[in-house]
Amino acid sequence: MNIYESAEDYLETILILRQRNGMVRSIDIAREKNISKPSVSIAMKKLRENGYIEVSQEGFLTLLPPGLEIAQRIYRRHTMLTRFLERLGVSPETAAADACKMEHDLSAETFEKIVAYAREHGMTE
Repeated sequence: MNIYESAEDYLETILILRQRNGMVRSIDIAREKNISKPSVSIAMKKLRENGYIEVSQEGFLTLLPPGLEIAQRIYRRHTMLTRFLERLGVSPETAAADACKMEHDLSAETFEKIVAYAREHGMTE
């Protein structure tokens, strides 16, 4: 099943907020992404219906294994690409913004080549 970029962003945001705060609700995502609560509610309903998240009766969101896998993949790409661009001399703000655009569209092959290049040139931690 193909997953849209916006869904990947929501899953990544859930992962990040969970790491930061321990628990995540839809309102937390709306605040983090600066978007309306109804927009988040619609997205969460779709993610739940497609088996990427579950929502407790209290409204807390949990990534299910397929959602967690996607979130971790996108987050790994984001952090790696941000660091890579920063090491090239790109400002942290621009590197993070560009990484966000790139993380969804790069093929697995291209991403792995960037990772290999960064390792060869001491550009990873």
